[in-house]
Amino acid sequence: MTELASFIAGLPKAELHVHHVGSASPRIVADLAARHEGQSPVPADPAALADYFAFSDFAHFIEVYLTVVDLIRDDEDVRMLTYEIARELARQQVRYAELTITPYSHVRRGIPAPAFCEAIEDARTGAARDFGIDLRWCFDIPGEAGLPAAEETLRIALEERPAGLVSFGLGGPEVGVPRPQFKPYFDKARAAGLHSVPHAGETTGPETIWDALRELGAERIGHGIAAARDPELMAYLAERGIPLEVCPTSNVRTRAVAEIAEHPLATLVNAGVPVTINSDDPPMFGTTLEEEYAVAAKLLGLDARGVAGLAAAAVSASFLPAAEKDRLHAEIAAYAAGA
Repeated sequence: MTELASFIAGLPKAELHVHHVGSASPRIVADLAARHEGQSPVPADPAALADYFAFSDFAHFIEVYLTVVDLIRDDEDVRMLTYEIARELARQQVRYAELTITPYSHVRRGIPAPAFCEAIEDARTGAARDFGIDLRWCFDIPGEAGLPAAEETLRIALEERPAGLVSFGLGGPEVGVPRPQFKPYFDKARAAGLHSVPHAGETTGPETIWDALRELGAERIGHGIAAARDPELMAYLAERGIPLEVCPTSNVRTRAVAEIAEHPLATLVNAGVPVTINSDDPPMFGTTLEEEYAVAAKLLGLDARGVAGLAAAAVSASFLPAAEKDRLHAEIAAYAAGA
């Protein structure tokens, strides 16, 4: 292990853009597939999952992703998945994570919303106790399922209101799924005190990001890399301090970016846009948050001090209360000073 990789491995971190089902490691996916053997195309052999997770494009990624969602059949599956994700994040010294969760996908498959929310909260409590990690939730609309999914996601968020819920999002394909149609749902979520964190500008252009800002009141943007093609938009994000949740390897694996050397991370940073580094769907993309920090360090030419700055930026962009931000900032600073 190189000196920088060792520093990254021990660095206290916050993860702001990581999907619930998409965080299931080969071990977890294989366990779920074995529990429902013969009912899914997902292989129960962890070694076979690398080939299964080889995506031809973003549409193929969504197709495969939904087959993994289909493995989550009951509240015990939900509890196990969430708790084991926390275990694997904690191994990377993640102290705080905002998981993007799509309750609609599970409720429509037969898990009652109260049971689903109770399961993730049980896992959150257990993870804090056993691993020292603080989990929070972003309930997101699967955009491809349209306005009925938006209505149900909002209903679950506001009626169940699990203790860990902090934000409201919008995921899935961007092409053919205009952001403005979701404005009424984001308006209601924001009025209820939830933060707005839609995906935008991952596989489409800057206009999708403008729509997320103007129509959905976005406080952070999921991905947002298309902003690099619009100097006015980059200036807007920089002036208002609106962070992007950047996931470099994901962008290459879904073919949003042709190769890592072409990733616009440096363009965004040089324009003063606040960025955080995240893993998105790490096992599906063959990465970890630690590896994403290493990729970002290479793209930006960072040393250990610069990498610690990335960790601090994620804390600043998080929805942690101020006192908890201060505590985690202090932990990062102490680690960097002693490394």
